[in-house]
Amino acid sequence: MPTEVALFESRALRVEQMGRVDILDKVKSLVMLPDGIHVRTEDVARYFKVSTASVRRLTDRHQEEFAENGLRVLRGSELQSFHSDMMSLWKGEGVDSYPQAATQLRLYTRRTVLNVAMLLRDSDIARCVRTYLLDAEGALRAEYGALDVRVTRIESCLADVGSALQELGPVLCRMSERLDSLDRKVEVTQQLVGAMSVRLSGLSQDVVRMDARFDARMEAFAYQLRDLRRRTGRR
Repeated sequence: MPTEVALFESRALRVEQMGRVDILDKVKSLVMLPDGIHVRTEDVARYFKVSTASVRRLTDRHQEEFAENGLRVLRGSELQSFHSDMMSLWKGEGVDSYPQAATQLRLYTRRTVLNVAMLLRDSDIARCVRTYLLDAEGALRAEYGALDVRVTRIESCLADVGSALQELGPVLCRMSERLDSLDRKVEVTQQLVGAMSVRLSGLSQDVVRMDARFDARMEAFAYQLRDLRRRTGRR
């Protein structure tokens, strides 16, 4: 687990933690400017309970790193435009006046404030933020460790499943062959049943014809018998 000293000394480690800006509000509420994005040097100093000079010295000493994490220094027309925007937002919230910087203004984002927390040594608030960061890092590493163990177990189970499937392969192959043979037998049986159905249909027609011939012969015989009785009666 990283230590507080490692956080001071390793810029790469600080970069890894830059996404954890939510920790700032867990330690203390950070009051933003009306745009909801930026804070001034005074606001940062008030958050960490240090002087504005301490914050400026720190940002000057790590100027490149802070610039990469959102620190901006406004001057001239850019500063006037920002003040104009802030004044309109400030009035929209019912506040009469907005404190304006005379010549330049440093603007910090939440990432920049978190960057300050990771480098500011003489602040109890900053130490608390670092403690939250490191505890969260430790918990995350523990979760990764537990996940790694679970993945290892799954991999070992998959290895066992692989060997079992290899042994099962020939059995499945034989079962497939037997099913194919059974399918062929069923097909032959269906053909035989079809042929028998055709023959039975022909036999049924033959029976119908025989019935018709029998009926005709019986009718002729009855006619002859009646005719014989008539002739015998006359004599």
